[in-house]
Amino acid sequence: QVQLVESGGGLVQAGGSLRLSCAASGRTFSSLDMGWFRQAPGKEREFVAAISWSGGSWSGGSTYYADSVKGRFTISRGNAKNTVYLQMNSLKPEDTALYYCAADYSRLGAQAMRLMAEYDYWGQGTQVTVSS
Repeated sequence: QVQLVESGGGLVQAGGSLRLSCAASGRTFSSLDMGWFRQAPGKEREFVAAISWSGGSWSGGSTYYADSVKGRFTISRGNAKNTVYLQMNSLKPEDTALYYCAADYSRLGAQAMRLMAEYDYWGQGTQVTVSS
């Protein structure tokens, strides 16, 4: 079992930055594929970013981004702290959503990491609100 706890959400003006964190329980964090998804009111949950399992490295892994956030958001992992981060810069009002962290042990491939159904573990979400 893996438990995920997100933090770092809040209210920010357009153009500002936030860093989300997702702390994971368990002793094999480096074996987890990690993803961030978001859901705006009245919309379906959508893929934001993902980072693959990192083997024996402390912070490695391949990264993937939705086109809407590429160049503005950065996903990273700190295996020593069992935490994955989402640095969000140049925020826009359309980034307003509940952001969820997700994890899976299945060694997902590049395409599968973008799909909600492929992740077994989910956090409760952290709200991000961007004012114009």
